[in-house]
Amino acid sequence: MEKRKLGFWEIWNMSFGFLGIQMGFALQNANASRILQTFGADVHELSWFWIIAPLMGLIVQPIIGHYSDNTWGRFGRRKPFFLAGALLASVGLILMPQADIFTAFLPALWVGAGMLMIMDASFNVAMEPFRALVGDNLRNDQATQGFSVQTALIGFGAVIGSWLPYALHNWWGVSNEDPAGGVPQHLIYSFIIGAVCLVISILVTVLTTKEYSPEELAKFADEKASAEAIAAEHAADPEPHREAKLIDIFDDFRKMPTTMRQLSWVQFFSWFGLFGMWVFTTPAIAHHIYGLPVDDVKSATYQKAGDWVGILFGIYNGVSAIFAFALPVIAKKIGRKLTHSLSLIIGGIGLLSMYVMPNENWLILSMCCIGIAWASILAMPYAILAGAISPKKMGVYMGIFNFFIVIPQIINALIGGPLVKYLYHDNAIFALVTSGVSFIIAAILVAKVKDTDDVKTN
Repeated sequence: MEKRKLGFWEIWNMSFGFLGIQMGFALQNANASRILQTFGADVHELSWFWIIAPLMGLIVQPIIGHYSDNTWGRFGRRKPFFLAGALLASVGLILMPQADIFTAFLPALWVGAGMLMIMDASFNVAMEPFRALVGDNLRNDQATQGFSVQTALIGFGAVIGSWLPYALHNWWGVSNEDPAGGVPQHLIYSFIIGAVCLVISILVTVLTTKEYSPEELAKFADEKASAEAIAAEHAADPEPHREAKLIDIFDDFRKMPTTMRQLSWVQFFSWFGLFGMWVFTTPAIAHHIYGLPVDDVKSATYQKAGDWVGILFGIYNGVSAIFAFALPVIAKKIGRKLTHSLSLIIGGIGLLSMYVMPNENWLILSMCCIGIAWASILAMPYAILAGAISPKKMGVYMGIFNFFIVIPQIINALIGGPLVKYLYHDNAIFALVTSGVSFIIAAILVAKVKDTDDVKTN
């Protein structure tokens, strides 16, 4: 049997929850560093607080992937997980910028870090079941389109989330300063709005999308899986009818398909670079572009720099959303591997160019380049991977694939702070230069990847 070919709006509704998830991620990525600095963190300590995010991914996503592969009930297979994740993430979004209300019990910095942990754990509960849902519901010939639509929604959500603080202050007059030196009101309101939008967008997907039952998916298995995926599934599970166990994750990791191993190195350097950008862009621009002292984290100019970082992050996500629609066309002409490699090179040039830009407006050009790479990072590796793994293992392998996203972030979190303090002398712009070099290394490594189901036109 063959899966039903979905229409564009069915694919759109199925992925719509990513709009809210990415709104939350964008608010976190653009503002967590300045919130933590407001609560007392030094610039070289930021990466250590941010280590919470990839650690949660490392622990949570494979477990959630395993259980979502082996769950079926009245509410479906994947939907209960990302609905629960959205509700918990909304709590973290609301409370992180208001961590100082708990100072009677703990320092605001530690409460803020704890809320960051809750957010990230919850985002991870929602994220991989969502990616697995796209793999479950789409035919092979729609995989690139599906992940591209997903990438577009991620981009739109990120633009809204990134621009919210700037819009609330500049368009609606919400204050961007706190007289007591705390988190400004425009950030607090932005995080509350993000939490509400997260829950609503997830509900759109839950209420409009039908999931295939395990019995239906079993009938589609031969249509979906490539020869390599079927062989890998048999190697990982020679007794397919036995009850699945959580410990099977370790065996699945050991017997992952070749394509997945090759992509792991591309992912490593891609996400090592992204993590450095997310953590250090605000202090880098405040110091290198606006000329502020490294220890200035509460002035009006610092808040202006932070708001501009939100605009810039919105720009790269907006470019990503638009470029995502072009990805299937480009990949069909030149192949997914070359598409991804060229995109990463352009993104690397964008990061490197931030060092030489004369003012904050020129950084828009840098972010346009980064947006092209971001679109490809969110779509191409997953489109390549989908044809190389069995549908029965879609959730757990999407979760395991996340190892190669979170491990480089953990490494960057551990070494990024000392590099900035001792090698870069608290000049965070060099962390962004390092990220650019990392992107270019990832682009070179794409050449070693075997795409078992390339869509390139012969």
